[in-house]
Amino acid sequence: MIRLNLRFFPAAGVLLFIILSVSSCLDHRRKMEEALRREDIPTDAVIRRIRERGVLVASTRYTTINYFVYRGEPMGFQYEMLKSFSDYLGVKLEIRIMNDLDESIRNLSRGECDLLASGLTITRELNKRVDFSHPILQTRQVLVQRRPGALPGDTSRAPLIRNPLDLAGKTVYIQKGTTYRLRLAHLSDEIGSEIRIIEHPEATAEELIEMVGRGTIDYTVCNEHLAMVALRRYSRMDAGTAISFPQHIAWATQKGAHGLQHEINTWLAGFQESRLAAILYHKYFKSERTARWAASSYHSLTGGRISEYDELIRKYSPEIGWDWRLLASLIYQESGFRPDARSWAGAFGLMQLMPGTAELLGVDSLSPPEEQIKAGVELIKRIQRQFEPLVPDPEERIRFVLAAYNAGNAHVYDAIRLAEKYGADPAVWENSVDTFLLNKDNPKYYKDPVVRFGYCQCDEPYWFVIEIMERYQHYLNVVKQ
Repeated sequence: MIRLNLRFFPAAGVLLFIILSVSSCLDHRRKMEEALRREDIPTDAVIRRIRERGVLVASTRYTTINYFVYRGEPMGFQYEMLKSFSDYLGVKLEIRIMNDLDESIRNLSRGECDLLASGLTITRELNKRVDFSHPILQTRQVLVQRRPGALPGDTSRAPLIRNPLDLAGKTVYIQKGTTYRLRLAHLSDEIGSEIRIIEHPEATAEELIEMVGRGTIDYTVCNEHLAMVALRRYSRMDAGTAISFPQHIAWATQKGAHGLQHEINTWLAGFQESRLAAILYHKYFKSERTARWAASSYHSLTGGRISEYDELIRKYSPEIGWDWRLLASLIYQESGFRPDARSWAGAFGLMQLMPGTAELLGVDSLSPPEEQIKAGVELIKRIQRQFEPLVPDPEERIRFVLAAYNAGNAHVYDAIRLAEKYGADPAVWENSVDTFLLNKDNPKYYKDPVVRFGYCQCDEPYWFVIEIMERYQHYLNVVKQ
């Protein structure tokens, strides 16, 4: 199990924590090894559904640790783990954002998603509603508060709350739909006095931490691993007071989804011993880069921008009828938003135009970014007109246009003719025309009489379409229109 480097309860609590942690880890390791020795691998409707459709649908929270987009690239601890697990299953990954715990569990039980990867704490109450994987992390719930003198003009010398008993009569804001409410309610009962608990209707845990830092509210509660990362941005904040014992965090599946649960635990057994696990842990929980990312204008959660060219992309995308985030995904794929990018084949700029095409469109490698984007959009517009008679559905046509933008119209036309000849739908891309494009390096197909433009190593345009559309979905998830 990946373990966070936490500061634990003082005095006798240290010994108790060590005993519980060692015992718990050994118990989970024993159970994991027993499960992996079983020969009768369980199956269920959920894992069958995942394999049949070739897609793992996972729900997660949108936070600066779990899942976000930074400088055009989807990132996050939970996201990268989910990507590794979906690769292990040999399926694609679809991410859905769900910040409300109850709604997430309802979606899970209805089969609208396959698993929850939201940093859920394993509790007795949740165990009645979901099945948990083996633990991924250990953490605890902590109180986030300001240090004395943190705000301008604040001359208060009031001590920090170090004893949970001192929360009596205090107001604590928490993210709606989390396990924090249950813990605070139990704590209120334990101390025999009311803690006023307010679930904020919209704010995330990180936004509530920011509110504490600004003085809008005095206290919030969240998991310590999240607090430790968020507080790197706020030097006058404190998260050193625990309100819970160490707790396990795990992924959750629908009750009875034993096949999926087995696959997760089998993958976890290898993943947690891998170099990738160590890299991800350091990347998101130890490295100072996480604070720099969160402070950047190009962080989707805190800055809301994909690139410095967002306004230009918004300006020209209506000319082709595209959501601006789709055009942004294309530009990222081509150049990583670098106007000076050059390919081995001579393509240049944000839109990676070939010199001959660029000359026809009136730009060159010295043209400013706006002219490059404008020229690229004009090229897309021309490609679209050529595919309109062949692919009536505008949403479906996008994939044909993307492939043609990368490989040229001619090879896509050949793939359409092959699809028509072999009884596939020539106006549908996925599992139809894309398959024949991918096979244009096979003599059976590139020597076929209907093929006019011969051999093509078309792996690049095939993946070009997939990667742009997948990134576009991430942009839809986290970047506002």
